[in-house]
Amino acid sequence: MKSRSTLATWLGSLDGSRLVRVLESRRDATAAPEPRWVGELADRLQRPGSVALALTRLALPHLQVAEALAALRAPASRDALAKLLGVADDDTARELAAVLEALADHALVWPDGAEKLRMAGPLRQAWDAPLGLDAPLEELLAGTTSDELRGMLVALGVKPPGGKSQRLAALVEHHGDPERVLSLIAKAPAATRKLLEGRAATGPAGPARFIMFGSPGPDLEVGARWALDRGLLIQDRHRYGPARMPAEVTVALRGSGWHAPFQPVPPSAQSASATPAEVDGEASAAAAAFATHAASVLSACSTTAPARLKSGGIGARELGRIGKAAQADDAVVRLTLETAHAAGLLAHDGDRVAPTEAYDAWAEQEPPEQFAVLLRAWLNLALTPTQARGEDNKALPALAGAPPCNGCVQARHGLLAAAARLPAGQGVRVASDLGPLITWYRPLADSSPDGRPFATVIREAELLGVLARGALSAIGIHLRTGDAEGLGVECRRLLPSATSTARIGADLTAVVTGTPSARLAALLDSVADRETSGTASVWRFSAGSVRRALDAGLVPEDITADLAAVATGPLPQPLSYLIADTARGHGRVRIAPASCVLHGDEPALLAELAAHRRLAKLGLRQLAPTVLISRSPLGATLAALRAEGYAPVAETAEGTVRIEKARPQRAGAAVPAPRGSRARGGGRSATSTATESAAFDPNALALRLQAAPPAPEPASLDGGEPFATDTEGIVAGWAKRLPYSDVRQLAHAIDAGQAITVEYVATSGNRTVRTLSRLDLDPPYLEAWCHLRGAERVFTLSGIHSVMSVAAE
Repeated sequence: MKSRSTLATWLGSLDGSRLVRVLESRRDATAAPEPRWVGELADRLQRPGSVALALTRLALPHLQVAEALAALRAPASRDALAKLLGVADDDTARELAAVLEALADHALVWPDGAEKLRMAGPLRQAWDAPLGLDAPLEELLAGTTSDELRGMLVALGVKPPGGKSQRLAALVEHHGDPERVLSLIAKAPAATRKLLEGRAATGPAGPARFIMFGSPGPDLEVGARWALDRGLLIQDRHRYGPARMPAEVTVALRGSGWHAPFQPVPPSAQSASATPAEVDGEASAAAAAFATHAASVLSACSTTAPARLKSGGIGARELGRIGKAAQADDAVVRLTLETAHAAGLLAHDGDRVAPTEAYDAWAEQEPPEQFAVLLRAWLNLALTPTQARGEDNKALPALAGAPPCNGCVQARHGLLAAAARLPAGQGVRVASDLGPLITWYRPLADSSPDGRPFATVIREAELLGVLARGALSAIGIHLRTGDAEGLGVECRRLLPSATSTARIGADLTAVVTGTPSARLAALLDSVADRETSGTASVWRFSAGSVRRALDAGLVPEDITADLAAVATGPLPQPLSYLIADTARGHGRVRIAPASCVLHGDEPALLAELAAHRRLAKLGLRQLAPTVLISRSPLGATLAALRAEGYAPVAETAEGTVRIEKARPQRAGAAVPAPRGSRARGGGRSATSTATESAAFDPNALALRLQAAPPAPEPASLDGGEPFATDTEGIVAGWAKRLPYSDVRQLAHAIDAGQAITVEYVATSGNRTVRTLSRLDLDPPYLEAWCHLRGAERVFTLSGIHSVMSVAAE
């Protein structure tokens, strides 16, 4: 609570521009309902979830300084911090000052009124043993008796003072002098020196034998007794766990030349020439190929919506089917599905994943516009889409609804920042060489299972043309700056427009160079079979594909006319013959539903069918020269005749030809619409929420916070004045663990129909972080759509331990 009050005091002392920098750096802490005073803002900034979100955005030197400050047990002076980091020249001192300014802009480290540096409590807890140092001696001796302190001083040859506090101070003073500690250890037995030196090198996490309750006995480490008697190692009062080495002893053993690591300058990467023309050429080829494959992947999903596994997501079999249909490899299929889902082009529809109505509008756009939509979705995708295997090497399904991963988002931002730092006209020799540089920018964001830092995100950037010849492309530059207009211009410059014509050859193939337009692709898909996709797509005509078009209601004249309209030259004679021959045999036999009746105008053909051995299983019987009946259903009869090379058509009960055109399946919104009568506040749409987020004005909020008094939490929490809304009162009455700022945010999300992230502890004790929407308050329960489970769930209000807005990057 102390750090929170000093943070509020510091925030209240800031001028407008500095406060705006804090608000912009920590957008999650300003989400609706906006904080009404700096005390509430400080409370939000101190939430563990909010601090964890900010940590993934920090570069290596920021984390190094924060860890050093944690080791000093903040509050600490700037001089002590500089000494620990080994800052010895003006340049490094300026770099340290810049790092501290950046940490202050994130409200993670700030100065107090006593010329000390303080840090957020959750930030200190990010390290169990910062710099490999355990707690200081005074903290480790907190439970030690006066007689035990006296024994340590006697063993050290120091005359014990009278009281416990004086004895503790004398022991702390002795161990605070590194020369005294080293002189003492020099006189220790060899086994003790070896033990202490090894522990100083490995830190508290190093190997140690555990001493259980009772007498140390034979389990005590060799040489430990001598160190325990002199306070060089401290044993827990209950003799549980390994003996711990005070930080002062560790620092002394590491020597006067030891300093905490501080790397304020990014590492250099081996560069190679990459001219703008070379980068443009490679980026254009990659982006065009991905745009073409993405259109094919989503077209395949439109034709046949992929089925979901019972456990969720699209499994390897369906991914393989889509990849085969689109002629795309697994990485491209996964990347397309995840980005399309994030962009709202795909959504769950029962046990399948189907295109939404937004897909139909997207499919009509030109390839540059289509590509830009998927590219923007990739930048802030809260997972790594092309990661096909988990840590246990098991195959991962796509669209599995994994928990949001802020580190995955920051990995891409780190990639863009690292690549942007390369000199103009230079790229890295091998793209993987960017890994160490990205690690400097986002050290907490990497999750590569194979030991190659950021290998997966680098490969994705290459597939999308964001990275080309080891350098940031023009697409990547505008993606990094967030310039949507500039990104659109570069996509149109580097990606060709859709091709509306095809080269149809005498070998019954149609070749389209570049990305086919939606109309051209639909036409060729309807009358031919796609064989390859990429920079050039190939379709092949066959009797079966032409018959499919005829079955869908097309007539041969229309097929010929439509193909002639898109062909670069006259239709080849073999294709014209194929269409005419297939059409001539199409519909010569008609099947009527009577379970069923076959009739036609050619008695010889009907007699041939009745005598056909392979059709005997249908139970055909001739009633008249032009009429047969079948004991098999219409569908089975139709399929059997087609399998034997005939081309029958089905009739409706009215005697007209049945059109077998499949209607594309379309899904609704990615998250079900709010329950009409039960949803509070009308259930605002995601569009309105996004508009609110985009309308955030940090300058206006800073002015309101500066004008507001430092108000305390409302007295209603203690039974005084009423809450601002009835919902706040209900939530506060049941969610006893939530502070008022959390109560406000949860109540606002319920009333406004907005999503919220909560830390939830189930009755089993299992602790999870959930993003919830469609909130419906039914005290003492909260019914909601759980994004982690992809289903409706019921939560107890008492199990909600903290609340945070859905992070907006």
